[in-house]
Amino acid sequence: MAASSEKYDIVIVGAGPVGLLLSVCLARWGYKIKNIDNREVPTLTGRADGIQPRSLHLLRNMGLKRQVMAHQPAKVYEVAFWDPQSGGKGIHRTGNWVACPRFIDARYPYTTTLHQGLIERVFIDDLHKNGADVQRPWTITGFRNDGQDELYPIEVNLKHTQTDEMEIVRAKYLFSGEGARSFIRDQLGVKIRHKDPISHVWGVMDGVVRTDFPDVKMKCTIHSDHGSIMIIPRENNMVRLYIQIASSTDNDFNPRKQATPEEVQASAKKILKPYYIEWDRPKAGQGMNTAFHDALNLAWKIHHVEAGFATRSILQSYESERKHIAEELLDFDAKYAALFSRRIPSAGKMGAASEDNTDGEANEFVKVFKSSQEFTSGYGISYGPNEFNWSSDHPAQSHLFNPKGNAVRIGRIMPPANVTRVVDANEVQLEQEIPLNGSFRIFLFAGSPSETQRAVADFATNLQKKRSFYSSFERKDIAGVSYHERHNPHSDFFTICTTFASPRDSVDISKMLPSILARYSDHVYADDVWDPRVPDVRAAAHAKMGLDAEKGGLVIVRPDGHVGCVVSLVEGSGTVDALNGYFGAFVSKSVGRSKPQAQL
Repeated sequence: MAASSEKYDIVIVGAGPVGLLLSVCLARWGYKIKNIDNREVPTLTGRADGIQPRSLHLLRNMGLKRQVMAHQPAKVYEVAFWDPQSGGKGIHRTGNWVACPRFIDARYPYTTTLHQGLIERVFIDDLHKNGADVQRPWTITGFRNDGQDELYPIEVNLKHTQTDEMEIVRAKYLFSGEGARSFIRDQLGVKIRHKDPISHVWGVMDGVVRTDFPDVKMKCTIHSDHGSIMIIPRENNMVRLYIQIASSTDNDFNPRKQATPEEVQASAKKILKPYYIEWDRPKAGQGMNTAFHDALNLAWKIHHVEAGFATRSILQSYESERKHIAEELLDFDAKYAALFSRRIPSAGKMGAASEDNTDGEANEFVKVFKSSQEFTSGYGISYGPNEFNWSSDHPAQSHLFNPKGNAVRIGRIMPPANVTRVVDANEVQLEQEIPLNGSFRIFLFAGSPSETQRAVADFATNLQKKRSFYSSFERKDIAGVSYHERHNPHSDFFTICTTFASPRDSVDISKMLPSILARYSDHVYADDVWDPRVPDVRAAAHAKMGLDAEKGGLVIVRPDGHVGCVVSLVEGSGTVDALNGYFGAFVSKSVGRSKPQAQL
């Protein structure tokens, strides 16, 4: 029997998107990880490979967007709708719609489509840079909490899939990223929620095609008298076709129906008439985006527990926050798939799909597509009230929370805003300035200096009080912190960004900020960049947050980019008192007062 020797902070089973992103985050933050996968190599054929706008925004924050874009993925800006004509004349375009409508304030208003295996390789390369890797081909054969080691309580049994080699390790955490067929979930008796029985069978084919279909370079939903197709453009001149090959309305319907590539191609040719399509190189072949955010949600919470910032009880919020999103995704997928698979009536029995249609109402599929775009873009993800997301029921109570007029929605990501970085006059994306480093982000919108000078000074003074959240989590190595440390000179718990509602050339950091705030000189900004969404204001970033350009305010953002609370900036101790109350609901130390704060 293999000896029980190596100890890890976490063992991650599965190296798909969720397992890899979790590994990347924790490896970057200094944890000892073991990631195993039962496949010999990363994904060879494309799986779920559409990166939605919010996920691309996340990859940018991780510093990985450039590596993904180096593979020259396709970008989907519009979706075209095609439906049957009357008289058996084949399909015709009934309209189109932007993939990410303007009402969604997205940095990247498009979906990026790229082979999942290439995306996985970007993560694996990042793991290598941090001294980690994926162990292949290995699988898990057993695990138990045997009480033998208080610090590393889980014994995990692993086996090489092609030999008799076995390994026993110990871990603080065990994570299943195995997908639907999860050994860990089966052992724990965790059930999968299933939707309706299969009523449609689809063939998926990637390839390089020759066709006179005019929208082959766009995402298309196509309904015809012979079935349905969804077209997704991809990298290297490829397209992906989801092709309906069987339906429960067929006399000989079989939910386990198999089809050869030739049969799938034949179905596609019928559906696309009067257009032709031929394949040069065919090959067979929402969940990935959800996986990204599942992993991030768990990663930062594990980090805050293990770093001593927060109580272990915060891990319970992973399920309550992400299960809700997963259920929404399942419901959406079931409804969307059913509508897409449904036979669409021929022209004359339905309205057009285009935005300017006034002759009739669009069909139900198009209406669902349009109404769900905020959710499918990732920008509609919203976490409900809990210890991290302030509400009127939060243990921290102050009239300074949620100031009147603020436009930031608690539980959603902070609105994007461009500002000018003072030290080098660079125009930058404010919400991207702090990289994904596991820290809470304190955005101090300092308003007009002449109006807020005293309030900013009082904020700094009260931060330095002995029992404040700032002082309670000061770095132990603070005396040796590098002069060039930009993000966490005082604590790994938070980073502070200060933005003045003033032109850049009028901001003097040394004169306008107390020393503890001036230490974050690389994170001092001027709110002087014009924004087309608020064209008539002088301080666009303040305006997009709904904060007064004279008085300012604070926006506290969780490590995953979601807003935790908004607080007024006032003279005296009130602002820091409110923040002590907010953080006191989940941190591991009593802050701001002599008695422990109430816990949710």
